[in-house]
Amino acid sequence: MASETSGGGTTGRAADGGTATDGGPDGRAPESGATPGGAVGGGNGAAATEAPAPAGTGSGGGGTVRVDSWIWSVRLTKTRSAGAAACKGGHVRVNGERVKPAYGVHVGDEVRLRQAGGRERIVIVKRLIRKRVGAPVAVECYVDNSPPPPPREAVAPAGIRDRGTGRPTKRDRREMERLRAPEGWTRPPSEGAREV
Repeated sequence: MASETSGGGTTGRAADGGTATDGGPDGRAPESGATPGGAVGGGNGAAATEAPAPAGTGSGGGGTVRVDSWIWSVRLTKTRSAGAAACKGGHVRVNGERVKPAYGVHVGDEVRLRQAGGRERIVIVKRLIRKRVGAPVAVECYVDNSPPPPPREAVAPAGIRDRGTGRPTKRDRREMERLRAPEGWTRPPSEGAREV
C-alpha cells in the first residue's frame, strides 16, 4: 500500500513499517490522539494522560468553556443565544475585559453580566460546566459577589380601575395620565386647543 518516491519525497517508508504520512503499517490515517511514534492516545482528541470528564459536567480544573455557554449553563441567561447576544452587545466582561461569545472561561475568572433592568451580576467561576443544570447545582458552580437587587417600590400601580366602574370620563383619564407620568412631566397642550 505504501508508495515509495525517489528523491527524498514526503511519502517514503518510515522506520516502523508504515509510510511517513499514513500513520501506520496498514495505510490508514492516524487516529485523533496519535503521537509521532505511532502510539495512539485516549481517542476523541483527549491526551493520553487526561481522564475523560463526566458527561455533561465539563472539565474539573484546567479546561475552558465558552463564556456564552457557561452563563447559560449556570442560569444567568435564559438561552444560550441570549448569552451570545449579551457578549456581542458588550454586556459580558471577563476579568474586566469585554469578550466575544467564544471566549474561554477558566476556573477563578470574574464574570460580570449586565442584565435587563440595569442589574449587574458579578460572579467568580468555581466550576466549569457545559450543559444546563438545575438551580441548586448551578449556584455551586460560582461565587456570587453581586450587589443586592434594588428594592421594589411599594407603590400601588397607577391607573388600575375597579372592575365594573365603566368607561373612564375625560377627568378620570387625565387623572390617570397624571399618575402615570414621570416626575416633572407636564401634559402638552392639545393640538386642537385655541390660544386666547
